[in-house]
Order: sequence, then C-alpha cells, then structure tokens
Amino acid sequence: MKKNMKLFKNRTIQAILLVLAGLFVGWIIFGTSEVPSSSKAEHNHIADAKKQLWTCSMHPQIRKEEPGKCPICGMDLIPLRSGGGSSDIPEGAMQMSEEATALANIQTSVVNRKNPVKEMLLYGVIAPDERSLQSQAAHVSGRIERLYVDFTGETVQRGQTLASVYSPELFAAQQELLEALKMTPAQPQLVAAARDKLKLWKLTDAQIATIQSRGIVSSTVDIKANTSGIVTAKRVSEGDYVPQGGVLFDVANLSKVWAMFEAYEADLAFLRKGDKLSFTLQAIPGKTFNGIISFIDPILDKTTRTAKIRVEVSNPDLRIKPEMYATAKVNARLQQYNNQIVIPQSAVLWTGKRSIVYVALSGYDTPVYQLREVELGPSLGDSYVVLSGLNDGETIVTNGAFAIDASAQLEGKRSMMNDRSTHVMTGHEGHQMQSAKASSTHAMLGVQGNCDMCKERIEKAALGVKGVSSAMWDATAKKLHLDFNASVTNLPVISKAIAKVGHDTEKDKASQKVYDALPECCKYRTK
Repeated sequence: MKKNMKLFKNRTIQAILLVLAGLFVGWIIFGTSEVPSSSKAEHNHIADAKKQLWTCSMHPQIRKEEPGKCPICGMDLIPLRSGGGSSDIPEGAMQMSEEATALANIQTSVVNRKNPVKEMLLYGVIAPDERSLQSQAAHVSGRIERLYVDFTGETVQRGQTLASVYSPELFAAQQELLEALKMTPAQPQLVAAARDKLKLWKLTDAQIATIQSRGIVSSTVDIKANTSGIVTAKRVSEGDYVPQGGVLFDVANLSKVWAMFEAYEADLAFLRKGDKLSFTLQAIPGKTFNGIISFIDPILDKTTRTAKIRVEVSNPDLRIKPEMYATAKVNARLQQYNNQIVIPQSAVLWTGKRSIVYVALSGYDTPVYQLREVELGPSLGDSYVVLSGLNDGETIVTNGAFAIDASAQLEGKRSMMNDRSTHVMTGHEGHQMQSAKASSTHAMLGVQGNCDMCKERIEKAALGVKGVSSAMWDATAKKLHLDFNASVTNLPVISKAIAKVGHDTEKDKASQKVYDALPECCKYRTK
C-alpha cells in the first residue's frame, strides 16, 4: 500500500511539473506574439533610419550601404551624413557635402562693380630717334684723301672735320675765282658767280676769303660734321672715290631715343596717344623708366599682327643704347566699360561659344551651386569684364568650378558640356570613362621661349599633333605640360612639331632660318 502511495505521489508531481512547463513554454511562444504590430513597425523604422550610407566625394550619385571604392574614380567612399541633403534646391543645382567641397578645394568670392583696368605687357627694343638721324655726304665729287673718323660708334661734334676729299673740279673752281678777281674792274659779276659756285659746294665764307687773300688754291676740301652725335655707319674708306652727294657717314644724336614696343591687335583698342607707361631694360636692372605714348603705328605687321607703339625717352647720359630689350607695363583704363562687374579668370569655364560660372546659393545646410551662363567683355589679364549674367553682390566659385561641373555631368544635370539635363551616368559608363582617362598620358617637355606670342605658338603647334588633348606652356619654368594618347602619338613627335615653328626643345633644335623669322620679342637665343 505504501509502495503504491509513493508511486502516486511521484506521478502527481511529475504531472504538475509537466503542466507548469507547458504553461511557461506557451507564454514564451504566444505571449511575445501579442506585441502590437505598430511597435514592430516603429522598431524597424528606427533601424532603417540608423542604416549608414556611403558615397563618393567627387561623384555624389554613388550610394552604397557599406564602405569601399568608388566604381568611377576609385576613391575611398565617405559616410553620407543623414539629414545633410535638401529636397527644395532649384532644379539643376548641384548640392555637395562639406567633405566633397573641402576635397575639391572650392573657393568663392563676392562679385562687385568697379572701373576695370587692363594690365598689359609690351615687349620691344630701343631705337634711335629717326628725326636726329643724318647722313654726312660729300658736296663735291672726288677721292677720299684722309678719314679723321674711321670707326663706327665714335662720337663727333658739329663742325668737326670728318674727312678730306681731293677734287679736281674744286681745284678748277678756285682757279676761276682767282682769274675773276683779276678782271674785277671790268666784270665784277664774274667774281660773284665764282664765289656762289664755291658756296654751292659748301665752302664757307672764311674758306673763300682765305683763297682770295692768299691767292693759293687747294686741291682738297674738308668735310665738316653737320650735327653732333654717334657715328652709326661708316660707308667709305681712304682712297674711295665718292660722287657728289655720296654718303660718307651716318650720324645719330642719341640724347633722345625711342622705345618701340609691339602691341597685339586685340590690345590696340585700349591704347591711346598720351597714355602713361613704365618700362624696364635688361641691360639696366633695377631702374624703371617712365614715358608717354607719342605715336601708334596705323599699319599692322601682317606676320606678327602687331602695331608699333612709340615712346620718346630722354637720354642725356647715353646709358640707353639702341637695340636694348625693353619690357613695358601699361594699366589701361577701359573708359567704355565703367562700373562693370569684374570676375577672376579662374571662375570661368568655356565651351565653344558659352561662358559659364557657378553661383553659390545661400540658405542651405550644405553648399549648393548653380550653373550660370554669362556674357564676357574684354580680358583684363587675370580677370574678365562681365557684360551680363551676374548681379552685384552674388557669390561665385573662383576655384574648383571644374570639379562642380564634373559632378553635374555625372549626375546628368546641366553643365558646360550639356546645355540641357541628360540621363545620369551609370557605373558601366563610369568605367568606360575611367578607361578612356587611363589611355591619356601626361608628360612635360622643356621648350624655350619668351613672351605670350611664344606661348600661343608653342601650344598651337602641340595641339596640332593628332592625339594631343591639352597643352599648357609655363613661361617661367620653360616647361610644356602635355596630355596625349600614347597609342596615337609620342613625345618625340610633339617635340619635332614645336621645333618646326621655331622653338628649341630639350630634344630638338629649331632651324636657324625659322628662328630668324620670329618676331624680335620671341628671340630667346643668346648671341
């Protein structure tokens, strides 16, 4: 009996335990399922909101749920800040993260109106004042018995004896004067005629009086200097026969000289007679000379497309010598463009006939930029006059505009290459773009030159080679930066093309004939 009671108790306890265990398991299974669905949805929403997205700083259309590399440019992806974007930006505007703006080194400035001043550099040489040039000629025909000035560059004074000429005609004329003196009472007019004949041959009254008083004739006559100056050319030697009127010497008075500069055709509209300028000479370092434009040549050189600009310079100490190289700086005020907006050259993107700037819009959490077409006026060197398209006080991008435009192109928005919005560039197209970029080779080539004309000529020659996509010559470093397709051309071919137009490279030398045909301001070889 006791044995049966123990067995019963054990089975009862086991049953109770089983029931309790079943209830616990059921509560776990069914109790949790009774949580309201709204709570689950709220939980999922919070989880999704906290999901981190990654993007490319240069290609913001890229979105990934995990870090990695940009499929277009290969840059590391950066985290995309939640809440950084704005849905109310104008259509076509570019919104960039602050990280992307910093990486692209985007800089802005506020535009304002001013009276533009165009700074121009002019190159030229010193030349003698043409009004002071004189040719010292022989007034009688004969043979050069003696030269008292026998080399170029010698200084002469007015009235100085330059040469002695033996002249049979002069000898005969003096004899006629002496014979006429013997017949003075009967025919006084003969004396006057003989004296006038000698005067035509530039004999002075004192020389004629000496002949009359002494009764002695001379077979030679002295040639006197008509002006003071420097002998610039010696055209005869002792023993040479010279006809009447033959030139013996060229004499120039260098107390005043001309600085002759060459101005480009496009710059002539901003230069006027009476404008002030300053110039320096390579031969006189540290000295700045000031002058006024006295003459502008009305005829252009058909080869260089430049006009001569003349500046008269006083030279009392004769330090300034003909053929010295001169560099002038002119600040020409553009009277016809007063009170105009002026923007830096770095702010402008060109594509065909369109000129583009990017305007920074205000009122957004992150930087927003909008493309704006502008009409440009004349160039001021490192800036441009804006005729239309911008308002006073607007903020424009002055550095990094190309990076903004590149992002706009990839997103299919209006850009310098697309006048209208297009489709967004896909990853596959991005890979194609990357491949095309990879086929481009960048190289530098040493090229000799001096001025802006050289720069234009060098870059034009390089771009004329098939396969060259860009060429930029640095005048200071004498280096040409090139981008070209290595499968189409190479550096030796480009070098030969540049040497062909007259500029020595580190690989090839231009022919002397082509070099000599260059304008004077482009002559870079030292003699």
